Amino acid sequence: MSRATFWNIIAKRYARNPVADQPSYETKLAMTKAILRPQMRVLEVGCGTGTTALYHAPSVAHIDAIDFSPAMIAVAQGKADAQAISNVTFRVAALANLPTNGATYDVALALSLLHLLDDPAAGLREIADRVKPEGYVVTSTACLGDTGGFMVRILPWIGKTGLLPKVVPLTKDALIAAHAAAGLQITETFRPRADGSVFLIAKKTDHQSAA
Repeated sequence: MSRATFWNIIAKRYARNPVADQPSYETKLAMTKAILRPQMRVLEVGCGTGTTALYHAPSVAHIDAIDFSPAMIAVAQGKADAQAISNVTFRVAALANLPTNGATYDVALALSLLHLLDDPAAGLREIADRVKPEGYVVTSTACLGDTGGFMVRILPWIGKTGLLPKVVPLTKDALIAAHAAAGLQITETFRPRADGSVFLIAKKTDHQSAA
């Protein structure tokens, strides 16, 4: 089963299910909102059913929100129509289809995304390349490599079954190193549990690390 097919199948159920950790989600929303300004253009990669993009829409000029699942984008567009939000453009696209017209965004969001990529560090660099110098990249990433040996051992098997998407067992240290290599300086960190997802806000510097 392809990754897009998996997300297409679960899209409607995903949209109905409540957020697993609502207090932490609200903290991430508030931390992100604090860096947003009315004139900003925002890119969200892997926007899912659009909840986060639509929440932030009133705070910025425009959001381009992409996801490779047509079913997810259909749900997101339905939400936008129902809420009469017109400054979010939802589009079916994968990370490889990101706009190539240079660094045009003030902020990029990659939430619950990097651990689902075959090469998280390369994906992060692709996203950072679309952000202006002094702009921000906001990520929330499952770091299952920090949870212990058993979880790391079973992840490849789970991915092969097709029951769940393939997950790369990142560690927090590897995630931080990937940000540095992408020319990103971390300014805010939030991790409600020692073995949970790592939420980072990072500013793009004028040069990339040699790492």
